[in-house]
Amino acid sequence: MTTLVIVAHHVADFEQWQPVFKEHGETRRRHGAKGHVIGRGVEDPNQIVIVNEFATLEGARAFITDPSLPAAMEKGGVDGAPTIYLVEEVEQERY
Repeated sequence: MTTLVIVAHHVADFEQWQPVFKEHGETRRRHGAKGHVIGRGVEDPNQIVIVNEFATLEGARAFITDPSLPAAMEKGGVDGAPTIYLVEEVEQERY
């Protein structure tokens, strides 16, 4: 079953944050990430929601506890505590 790590946080500047997020991609892949979706707030484009897809629950847990994650968030300009959800995908359908 696919495991999703959903992260919501605010950044100082999306344009500063995005390259740092991309740089940190190798860490996500090392823990078994299969892809991600990024959403930006309609009212505040610096409010970010990321849905990361992982192959296993163990890999997802390893990613959210990876010691490099707080440093990457700081470097990217995350300016508040993130909200992180660890969930198993139940259904996916596109219209």
